[in-house]
Amino acid sequence: MGAPVRWSLRVPHSSRYQAVQKRLTYKNMKKKTSNIVSIVAVAAVAVGLLGGLAVLIAENNSAARPASADSSGSFDSALIGKPVPPFSLKDRNGTVYSSDSLKGKNVVLFFNEGIMCYPACWNQMVALATDNRLQATDTAAFSVVIDSPDEWQQAIAKMPELGKATVLFDTDKSASQEFGMLTAPSSMHYGSYPGHSFVVIDKQGIVRFVYDDPNMGIDNDRIVGYLQTLK
Repeated sequence: MGAPVRWSLRVPHSSRYQAVQKRLTYKNMKKKTSNIVSIVAVAAVAVGLLGGLAVLIAENNSAARPASADSSGSFDSALIGKPVPPFSLKDRNGTVYSSDSLKGKNVVLFFNEGIMCYPACWNQMVALATDNRLQATDTAAFSVVIDSPDEWQQAIAKMPELGKATVLFDTDKSASQEFGMLTAPSSMHYGSYPGHSFVVIDKQGIVRFVYDDPNMGIDNDRIVGYLQTLK
């Protein structure tokens, strides 16, 4: 037999081993850095797209929404000088008030957000109901809301004075839409809810004034001033 083969195991020199480890570590770090850069780039593109979309939506809303009413509260309403749009609405007792039944009276319709608009609209409703100038034999003032009668009972429980107001329920928003009140400048939920708007109708059923108040104040004196021009 020949001489036995001798095997030897050569352990890498420590400096060479460390160099290999450094190269591997560098490659891993470079790969991770590349991944992070890619993620950041994708995120930046996404943010840019979302920002552009937000600007586009804002511009579209701005274009669709009319300019705010001027200091007199007037805005371009196609109703003025025309017969009042036909309507038939019930109060919380089930009494029906319609465009036909109210002829012969000067009528004020206060379109508002209703329950959502606390306390501004609530205060205006009470003010209309308790002002003798607006509840005369030849004049009637109503508050038109899109709430349901059941919801309104809860509001009266919170503010009993609301029980004095004659509230007409436009739950399906049909009257509010016909009168153009869903897109009045004061609407805080443009296209969905009325804002704080008044329609004054004469005894012949003709719309004489439309007043919109983005400040949501108590507007009795202004409304009475309109009514006085009808006498």
